[in-house]
Amino acid sequence: MRAHTHRRHRRWPGRAAAGASALALGAAVFAVGSPAQAAAGCAVDYTVANDWGSGFTAQVSVTNLGDPLDAWTLEWDFAGDQQVTNGWNGDFSQDGAHVEVTGTAHNATLATDATAQFGFNGNYSGDNAVPGTFTLNGVECDGTGGTDPDPDPDPDPDPQPGERVDNPFAGADMYVNPVWSENAASEPGGDAVADESTAFWMDRIGAIEGNDSPTTGDMGLRDHLDEALAQSSGDRPMVIQTVIYNLPGRDCAALASNGELGPEEIDRYKQEYIDPIAEILSDEKYADLRIVATIEPDSLPNLVTNVGSGEGATEACNTMLENGNYVEGVAYALDTLGDIPNVYNYVDAGHHGWIGWDTNLGPAMDLFYETASSHGASPDDVHGFVTNTANYSALTEPHFDVGDTVGGQQIRQSDWIDWNQYADELTFAQGLRDQAVSAGFSADTGMLIDTSRSGWGGPDRPSAPSSSTDVNTFVEESRVDRRIHVGNWCNQAGAGLGHRPTAAPEPGIDAYVWVKPPGESDGSSEEIPNDEGKGFDRMCDPTYEGNPRNGNNPSGALPDAPLAGHWFSAQFQELLANAHPSVG
Repeated sequence: MRAHTHRRHRRWPGRAAAGASALALGAAVFAVGSPAQAAAGCAVDYTVANDWGSGFTAQVSVTNLGDPLDAWTLEWDFAGDQQVTNGWNGDFSQDGAHVEVTGTAHNATLATDATAQFGFNGNYSGDNAVPGTFTLNGVECDGTGGTDPDPDPDPDPDPQPGERVDNPFAGADMYVNPVWSENAASEPGGDAVADESTAFWMDRIGAIEGNDSPTTGDMGLRDHLDEALAQSSGDRPMVIQTVIYNLPGRDCAALASNGELGPEEIDRYKQEYIDPIAEILSDEKYADLRIVATIEPDSLPNLVTNVGSGEGATEACNTMLENGNYVEGVAYALDTLGDIPNVYNYVDAGHHGWIGWDTNLGPAMDLFYETASSHGASPDDVHGFVTNTANYSALTEPHFDVGDTVGGQQIRQSDWIDWNQYADELTFAQGLRDQAVSAGFSADTGMLIDTSRSGWGGPDRPSAPSSSTDVNTFVEESRVDRRIHVGNWCNQAGAGLGHRPTAAPEPGIDAYVWVKPPGESDGSSEEIPNDEGKGFDRMCDPTYEGNPRNGNNPSGALPDAPLAGHWFSAQFQELLANAHPSVG
């Protein structure tokens, strides 16, 4: 079900991930605002992430605490002779000691409580002091600002049944898919996790009514919704997860999870797939359920990394970019499902090893916003984003951050990180949320992280940082993600179950979820004729030596795998054995 990971080459290091343990030489927090907009204010965090005596990398974030800003410019004066040499996520200009940075593309506007993040490299001699004063839109920081609080807050904050809430997982029970639960419980030791919540994938038109597939049985969408009602105690809301996954020309860069609809069949997608789903979800019978919809994994990110003429491009992805049917299809799904009050749309946003580079993340966010603003859709139809869907990226890398240095070299320079701005999914998801709010999505935007196979426990999990002073050796010996390459995505050997589904585990994160039901294959390890539209992708072949999209590394895939979505007992057993946190 999962496509691939790619990125475009960068020429300089970029912004550190949120929470990085940088060489923080200082930080300043101030409130500023525009005189043309009432109750304006902001906070600025300026951190020197790396300093090597003659040059440095700085990270800057500016949070708007007041009314929305249609455009912003942050200014400061260096106290020394610092000179910005290159920057990212902003348009930079410098005249002597004076620096101006304006928002660009994905962060050109700042909603209330939104944060814009940017960074730069610079040279200096002497002292590299942190600037003492910042101004936003010409107004000096004064430590105050913000919109007035609600003078008459709702005395009863508890939502009414069917009313859309900020975080659908908070205070709710999570639906257990009985088909997956039965498969899991039939495995030795599987009963320990068989009551965990997993998503119901609708990967074909037939899945809406039930198509008797090996992993969905004969349960269709109504059957699952009825079962969710039956599982509900009545005392707490019930949240059920569905996956909308049937775009025309689906998964244009991976053969294992190609779909049933041809590249031009956008009308069938709308009329025979989305419309029937919406009709069922709109049934008043299900109004009290909180229905979470993951929207089209592996679609929009493909239009960023796998198009053009570069080594990551495919003819199929170029076709989908040119005909516009990914954008139109996602927009139609957002618009149609977004009209249903108890449906929560979360758009698939790849993962850190796919679009974590600035050269990918900025364009991806631009595309997300443009899609959500097209073909009748609105950014308000997007409740949030989901990362790591059906992938294996570690939730956290506990032994290093991308802002660290080893032996005088930045962690980012290591072959594994390869100048990515993120080392794990948690910091990526939190950073992507900031980017989304800056781009114009709601300040209440929430994130989901698929932790179904991100555990990487077992005997090969490093228990402490390496003592090596060679940056590549240090990272190789310290990283908990034990894949051969971050671009490997199919039935990965050594993976384990990750954190169990949990509501509101970290700031900005609505939930850890198991979108990919553990034990369902990513694709067959050899060609298997089928009527499901699924091809054979060499990235699922354990003998495959790779391609430029995974750095020409071995695939790392398990042998004897069935078709994508079919039950893979050997993989489930390995996930169970390597679970982190462990299963017990």
